[in-house]
Amino acid sequence: MKVGLIDIEPRIVNTAYMQISAYHKNRGDTVVWWTPLEHKVFDVVYCSSLFDYTDKSEIPDDVICGGTGFDVTSRLSRVIEDCDYDYSIYPKCRKSFLWFSRGCNRNCPWCIVPQKEGNIHPARLKNLNPKGEYIVVQDNNFFANKDWRFAIEYLLEDPKLPVDFQGIDVRFLTEEMCQALNKLKHRKQIKIAWDDPAENILPHLKRALCYIHYWKLMCYVLIGYSSTEEEDLHRVETLRNLGIDPFVMPYDKSDLYQRSFARWVNHKAIFKKVPWEDYRRRVSRQEAVGCGWKPPQSGVRCG
Repeated sequence: MKVGLIDIEPRIVNTAYMQISAYHKNRGDTVVWWTPLEHKVFDVVYCSSLFDYTDKSEIPDDVICGGTGFDVTSRLSRVIEDCDYDYSIYPKCRKSFLWFSRGCNRNCPWCIVPQKEGNIHPARLKNLNPKGEYIVVQDNNFFANKDWRFAIEYLLEDPKLPVDFQGIDVRFLTEEMCQALNKLKHRKQIKIAWDDPAENILPHLKRALCYIHYWKLMCYVLIGYSSTEEEDLHRVETLRNLGIDPFVMPYDKSDLYQRSFARWVNHKAIFKKVPWEDYRRRVSRQEAVGCGWKPPQSGVRCG
């Protein structure tokens, strides 16, 4: 049987595709990337999407679709979910993916993880990439997992292999946890988050900084969900004063303010030199003459 995979998000290494491929190859099937001209030669075609905004208009009707980008409740079948990863379908991939746990014990209203994966629970470890140069730890709330000490020991089996955590809940961090993070070689900054402006996480941040160097931390800042501009600026400037690198995540990327504020913070050359008030005035002036985020008006020169 010939199996096709539609790569509608080519910048993403999709672990669902790697499990689907492993399942079919174990059955003796041929698995290749799908192309429109060859659609009729495939016996079955899969399409997986992580993002709801990805264009899906050209996907044929007879394709098996799944992933958060289609339906947050969609699941791989148990037999496919139990498969290891076939990293060979991404020959340029140099990272390994691990989940020590799935789900989350928090119930943040802006997050789909509880709806998709439920409360936090252990996950079976998958195989590492034979060409892997670092490990991406995908856990949504790593230290909420009661078996986090085992996970740390597993990651320390090869102390030279860097680790990239996708998210650490700073509210959980104890001295023991911070010291455990310090034992690991990190590929990137340790990612934490300050999503709710109504929650004062400053004591948690200061406690973490007692054990982890500030330059090792990067903090996601969600804006536009239930926050004001004043609250957004307060969180960003608080992090800046602590030496922690803020990274703004706009809830609505179509909103001019959210896009502008995110670009101001995330473009570090601008963030270090230009005050927010000056940057906001510049954006407003550009918008007024049609040279900002909107397409330029006819006959208007920008620059």
